[in-house]
Amino acid sequence: MDRPGAVAELRAVVTRFARDHAAGLDRWCVALSGGPDSLALAAVAATAMPTTALIVDHGLQVGSAAVAADARDHALAVGCVDAQVLSVVVGSEGGPEAAARSARYRALDQARAGAPVLLAHTLDDQAETVLLGLGRGSGARSIAGMRSHDPPWFRPLLGVRRELTHRACAELGLAPWQDPHNVDRRFTRVRLRTEVLPLLEDVLGGGVAEALARTATALREDTEALDAMADRVLDGIGDGGLAVSVLTPLPGAVRRRVIRGWLLAGGAVGLTDTQIRAVDALVIAWRGQGGVAVPGATPRTRLFAGRRDEVLMLYREPV
Repeated sequence: MDRPGAVAELRAVVTRFARDHAAGLDRWCVALSGGPDSLALAAVAATAMPTTALIVDHGLQVGSAAVAADARDHALAVGCVDAQVLSVVVGSEGGPEAAARSARYRALDQARAGAPVLLAHTLDDQAETVLLGLGRGSGARSIAGMRSHDPPWFRPLLGVRRELTHRACAELGLAPWQDPHNVDRRFTRVRLRTEVLPLLEDVLGGGVAEALARTATALREDTEALDAMADRVLDGIGDGGLAVSVLTPLPGAVRRRVIRGWLLAGGAVGLTDTQIRAVDALVIAWRGQGGVAVPGATPRTRLFAGRRDEVLMLYREPV
């Protein structure tokens, strides 16, 4: 039997995803960069239901407005009912990649008008995300990868390789934009894609990207189960302090998730595994030590978690 074409394969993937996660919807959006992954996704998504393309112009490259205009033309040509160019200003917090991502997601969230947004992340992107998480060493959550269904963000292509979207564009006669940032070795993800993953594939005999994606799925399932256990504990805790007597009997993995949820509810942001474990030490290795500084969202103040007798408390000090 002949192998089905790439467009047919992608259409089947998106149709199954819509059946499983988008039942009852009458429209959706697709985040379109103009590259092969998002362009192929826009083409097949538009055959499933009315699709609006949302094109973010980061303004970081010369000619970015022309690239966005071309992406808009492509979107309408492949059947999208609308295509909007969203111009953003990219800050500097967290580095260029993180800042661009934050600006992009804010713009997409504001423009989606209540509809979910399809993102064109593939299995290759998932593998790269797992490797980045491993390098950061921030625990299972950082290597659990991306969810395929994380409303309002939908990732129907997480189970397919990048080469399939490239073949689909070729079948459709589309000339996608080739982002020069995707070959710029200044970016960590580019070096993972072009150097680290090929080396791992060679050393380990292939199948590494798929294995990393499977690992992400398994870890995400475990993480979600532990999160649910922690949420049940948090549901029984009122506002204010966190009793050590509640935390002490819990398994470490659950206890640290309770601490994380409590910190986030109290105004902490961007927590790392190291910070959470330092607060955990106030419970399991208490020797009268002082409070632990954690990142907070309130300007000109520092947020601390400390222990007073048998209760963990949050307090702030001016910078």
